[in-house]
Amino acid sequence: MKIEKNKVVAISYQLKVDDGETGMVHHETITDENPFYFLFGHEAVFPKIEAAIEGKEAGDTFSVYLGYEEAYGDYDEFKKVIIPKSNFKEEGKKNKEILKVGRVIPMQDDKGNQMRGEILKVDYRGVHMDFNSPLAGFDLEFEGKIVSVRDAEQEEIDHGHVHGPGGHHH
Repeated sequence: MKIEKNKVVAISYQLKVDDGETGMVHHETITDENPFYFLFGHEAVFPKIEAAIEGKEAGDTFSVYLGYEEAYGDYDEFKKVIIPKSNFKEEGKKNKEILKVGRVIPMQDDKGNQMRGEILKVDYRGVHMDFNSPLAGFDLEFEGKIVSVRDAEQEEIDHGHVHGPGGHHH
């Protein structure tokens, strides 16, 4: 079965990141046994990755190089913000478990958009957070394999994402 719009695709890959000093270094491995599932044609992966795998079948391989502007963009200082500590209270009490430096927590902006932010520090001014992707500003290289391709269920198409193994469950 060939990869095209509204197919559920599972891929395995090795991601390398250009660290700016030694060149491409290993960053992440997603295995055949625990692949990444996504709904093709619904902007779940970078456009250049979709272009590289379109028309391929299970067992085929792919290689994609993404400059930082094609991936997570440049590092943006304006994505570093200070949030009042009061926003992190639960039942009127400060949640000390959440407010640990280095922790990445799910957040939502005033428009309801989901995002993840890393806690940089906590001081008298509030919680200093960075909402840049950890890979912002880096060139990326993916070497991978198509693990499986299947027809999407109508509900998956309607929702725009995968349900089931490796995907979203309701």
